[in-house]
Amino acid sequence: MKSDQPLRREKILKGVPASPGIAIGSAHLFSQDIPRVEERSLSDGEVALEFDRVIRALEKSSKELDKILVFAQQKVGDAKAKIFEAQIMVLHDDVLIDTIRKRIRQEKKNAEFIVSDEIGKYASLMLRAHDEYMHERAHDMEDLKNRIIRNLLQEKLISKLEGSVIIVAHTLTPADTMILSRNHVLGYATDMGGVTSHAALFSRSLKIPAVVGLGDVSREVETGDMLIIDGYSGTIVVHPTQERIEEFEQKHERLLTFEAQLALLKELPAETLDKHSVELSANIELPEELEYVVVQGSQGVGLYRTESLLIGRDDFPSEEEQYQEYKRVVDRIYPNRVIMRTFDIGGDKIAPGMAEEANPFLGWRGIRVCFDRPDLFMNQLRAMLRASTRKNLAIMFPMISTIGEVRKAKEYILKTKTDLRAKQVNFDDNIQVGVMIEVPAAALTASQIAAEVDFLSIGSNDLIQYLIAVDRGNSLVAGLYQEFEPSVLTTLKHVINAGHKEGIWVGICGEMAGNPLATALLIGLGMDELSVVPAVLPEIKKIIRSMNYSEMRRVATEALRLTTGEEIELYLRTVFRKAFPEIPLDNNNS
Repeated sequence: MKSDQPLRREKILKGVPASPGIAIGSAHLFSQDIPRVEERSLSDGEVALEFDRVIRALEKSSKELDKILVFAQQKVGDAKAKIFEAQIMVLHDDVLIDTIRKRIRQEKKNAEFIVSDEIGKYASLMLRAHDEYMHERAHDMEDLKNRIIRNLLQEKLISKLEGSVIIVAHTLTPADTMILSRNHVLGYATDMGGVTSHAALFSRSLKIPAVVGLGDVSREVETGDMLIIDGYSGTIVVHPTQERIEEFEQKHERLLTFEAQLALLKELPAETLDKHSVELSANIELPEELEYVVVQGSQGVGLYRTESLLIGRDDFPSEEEQYQEYKRVVDRIYPNRVIMRTFDIGGDKIAPGMAEEANPFLGWRGIRVCFDRPDLFMNQLRAMLRASTRKNLAIMFPMISTIGEVRKAKEYILKTKTDLRAKQVNFDDNIQVGVMIEVPAAALTASQIAAEVDFLSIGSNDLIQYLIAVDRGNSLVAGLYQEFEPSVLTTLKHVINAGHKEGIWVGICGEMAGNPLATALLIGLGMDELSVVPAVLPEIKKIIRSMNYSEMRRVATEALRLTTGEEIELYLRTVFRKAFPEIPLDNNNS
């Protein structure tokens, strides 16, 4: 703390937990100076020289990224390092280079202005999308643009730091994260970003605690300030008291011991003390997460979000492109199962050709888009069926509202099978087909739907949002979103009973599945499968293996008896603290 400042009060900031771990140390406020671009007219004699400057800047940028790529491959592996390969490919894109050349010649403007304007167009397009993935890719494109401009201006980027520090920044690009990791970085805290950002993925691979999406931490913190970063709960403590530091030091020691115990569970099944088995699988957003899923000891993939294939594209992937991607996923997870959800676009997910809607969450999304674009739907179904030859792929339909939609979707599968048979293409003729229960209408008619499919998977995020009419993205009402509301538990129990009556399994793949506070409740209600984000999977497995199924059923019975969400949460917390005093619970877990 700076000696010329008065004692500053402790402040706690909440963000998104992006990489687990706890760090206590001094902050370093990291800011990339955005190169200043001025528009300047060229004389006829300057035009050719100006394009030579562009070529040299592109070559230098490519050499820099080549070095970062090699370093990233060594530190985080080939799969995650591919983002740098993608940036290098842009630098060698003949169409882009030719466009820049033509614009310099025709407009007679300086290279910095043309490069900034041309590459900036792509970034602006991505930022206009209501989609976290696209925003992250926009930041990657901005980073590449700024790298080229810095090299045009021959500016240097300082990345050498003194001592052990917690990096605080507005945002961190993949390159920032890799380059800074050559220093002794204790943790990362950023205003922007989400759990699927490349910076977050790199932080997890590097085992560096990270909290993102903090809003304005870069304004709250100055270089030299004492910080605590808690990557488990998504908490940052600025100017912590000595008591707070000691509290987190003790928490850190408990968690290190706990994580060592969790590592021993990797190969063990998810079963209770009285041998009741639960399928514990992982949700994945990106193929790059596959290795992490395997390392965490997942029994498979309970939700593979295929719309990640649309990132950074202005068209839909071909059948062959999809087939190659799906095959890579099922081959890596084999013999465990992969449940692939057909494109769940619309709502908050951008896709090529999607129109702006006044209320997208109740609009043209999910299975509705598939039915209106049968060419896209059939392409995807053919790719999935072709990738199913190892018999570990299942297909799941999103945003189902009625039994008629289920039957119509199944008709498309039958037609696809007929087409493939005619071409003598192999596939799993007994492939499992399920639906997501995320619309209240589907939950109410779960008995009829269950009779038509092989499994039900509850998408708790949307189901809760629709049940209690709360948009979690609206700060005015987000506090009303409560996953332990009695109406939610009653609905879950109704869906589980409906599935079991028809002899099919029922799972849950929303955030509620990965909430340690809800584990005993969900299994006690009769949930057969939990699909969670990979980071929490070992903790959920520990909870399952530490309790009796009979005890979990008593927990569920008592929770169903209570009349408010607050009462249920308090009850679950009491049970959890008694059973697992070594696992910290905070507001992020509820």
